[in-house]
Amino acid sequence: MKRSRINEIIREGDAFIRSFGFRLPPFAYWSPRELAERRPEGIVGARLGWDITDYGQGRFDDLGLFLFTVRNGRAADLARGSGMLYAEKIMISRKDQLSPMHRHVVKAEDIINRGGGRLVLQLHASGADGGIDPDAPVTVPCDGVERSLSSSDLLSLEPGESVTLFPGIWHAFWAEGADVLIGEVSTVNDDLTDNVFADPIGRFSSVEEDEPPLRLLVSDYDAWMADAGR
Repeated sequence: MKRSRINEIIREGDAFIRSFGFRLPPFAYWSPRELAERRPEGIVGARLGWDITDYGQGRFDDLGLFLFTVRNGRAADLARGSGMLYAEKIMISRKDQLSPMHRHVVKAEDIINRGGGRLVLQLHASGADGGIDPDAPVTVPCDGVERSLSSSDLLSLEPGESVTLFPGIWHAFWAEGADVLIGEVSTVNDDLTDNVFADPIGRFSSVEEDEPPLRLLVSDYDAWMADAGR
């Protein structure tokens, strides 16, 4: 993706989030230089912040997602069974924009329609080899009530509704009718190692630097922090 397009998506996404009365934390608006110079471990180490992805396919409007990680614990917390065991994201799925089929090995998550259109999910169970079982039904909690779906069913969430997805549940989702503001509340999030995609795609975008970044993406941190340390 071109950096100019990423900058545009950040501006649009921030305005969309604000339209629902949600406010991002102060560090969301730090300049790249300020973040690189301050490099707070609680932000950089936990990979909090902006995350715009086209999954490396160059078709953001059709295949992509806007994310902002607001808070996140560490894998060591999970291993100990104490400490900060949770994470929170705010996301935007644009109308008819697909977040592709994937599952998590460790993370359990609540996906919440915070407002806008309908959020539609396609769900599959995992087979013995971890791949998609195309015939098995799936049972998931939706706001405390279990719902059973066949492999051909779609789960539609209206604003205010949510679904809990446990590790191993394959899921893809998109917005219908209008863009959707999505909340995600989960166990500790690790986007570097805990995403398994059904198709051979990447989790992060390759960036073409056609203008300076408005904000750093979490995928920028390693390179920018290294440059700031020189």
